[in-house]
Amino acid sequence: MTAPTTLRELSCADDYDPDSMPVDKARALIRRFLAPITTVERVHIRAALDRVLAEDIVSPFDVPGHDNSAMDGWALRFADLAASGETTLKRVGDSFAGKPHAGAIAAGEAVRIFTGGVMPQGADTVVMQERATEIPGGVRVAAGAVSKAGQNRRLAGEDLKRGAPVFGAGQPLRPAELGMLASLGINEVSVYRRLRVAFFSTGDELRSIGQPLAAGEVYDSNRYTLYGMLTRINCEIVDMGVVPDVPEALERAFAAAAASADVVITSGGVSVGEADFVKALLDKLGEVLFWKIAMKPGRPLAYGKIGAAHFFGLPGNPVSVMVTFYEFVRDALRVLQGHRDAEPQPTFKALLAAPIRKMPGRTEFQRGILTRGADGAWQVRTTGDQGSGILSSMSRANCFIVLPAATGDVTAGSPVEVQLFEGLL
Repeated sequence: MTAPTTLRELSCADDYDPDSMPVDKARALIRRFLAPITTVERVHIRAALDRVLAEDIVSPFDVPGHDNSAMDGWALRFADLAASGETTLKRVGDSFAGKPHAGAIAAGEAVRIFTGGVMPQGADTVVMQERATEIPGGVRVAAGAVSKAGQNRRLAGEDLKRGAPVFGAGQPLRPAELGMLASLGINEVSVYRRLRVAFFSTGDELRSIGQPLAAGEVYDSNRYTLYGMLTRINCEIVDMGVVPDVPEALERAFAAAAASADVVITSGGVSVGEADFVKALLDKLGEVLFWKIAMKPGRPLAYGKIGAAHFFGLPGNPVSVMVTFYEFVRDALRVLQGHRDAEPQPTFKALLAAPIRKMPGRTEFQRGILTRGADGAWQVRTTGDQGSGILSSMSRANCFIVLPAATGDVTAGSPVEVQLFEGLL
């Protein structure tokens, strides 16, 4: 299928239903409008943690650079070992990691070698030290200490050959990747610049921390959860605070956010009764699709473009903000960051510890606590009340229990899909 060129073109498609969008379809439609940022920076590898490679990396040399020992022991010629019984060999030197034996070994000779030590010329096998006994001037090797030539020897280039691909563009740089780059003598890499995300909350009832609360007012928690989730994925963050439900103020905030960031995220203002007002405002500034996702919690969700910036309008309820971020926004941001593999967090099966009540019709993301049972099997239970305003349910949980739209009530002991908040990305 040819991808639409504008959001309005998509909204005219025969199968587009903004009032009942299945979760998987909403993800797929968002994905069609995402393209990675292209600006590249050159950074030292110490500054590259959690950045995304913008270049392919190839090995500048063989790894390891020489045949070496996989363990502490004795380097020798396999042909010198007796077919049965012990073998006594003459010790002619030592090979330490970084200090190789200078000469070659001849028939009947052995070199004491340590893990990583260069294999002496003429040696093809290493006998581990537990299978040999050092004697004055030599070593006595136990019968059957090794079964074949080349045992316990690591060959040059066994890990990487010179010129072999190491990492491709789109690879996230984690601690292991930094170590690999350092082992290849690479101290600088090209990475995509950090994604810039601006966000604000809307609502006349919201107050920032430190302000006194009047009757009916609440402190804005959504900006702090968004701050934490965006920081976890290494975005550059612009917190624009709380914007009142005043058309002029909202228009200024949307315009300023879109002008300064790659992505704009808001919380609140997209629920039933609010969407027409916000939609009219955003249609003036860009193209926005307002969706009612067939999910619980988090049914109201908006995605679109304001100028060149991507826009995500999240619900106002604290739990709904986190659910919609994890299920839609996080993966979209990873695509924009240049991640080669930016798929949704995978799910796996666990047994339900207590029954769950559910009406068919919407995909539900219930907050769950995943633990091991007495038999070692994974089991999961809900955190209790699943109201979308109960932020403590997210604090107690470590996963979502994902219940498909067609699913009804689920009995205890049934297998259910579980999706961890973190850990597998």
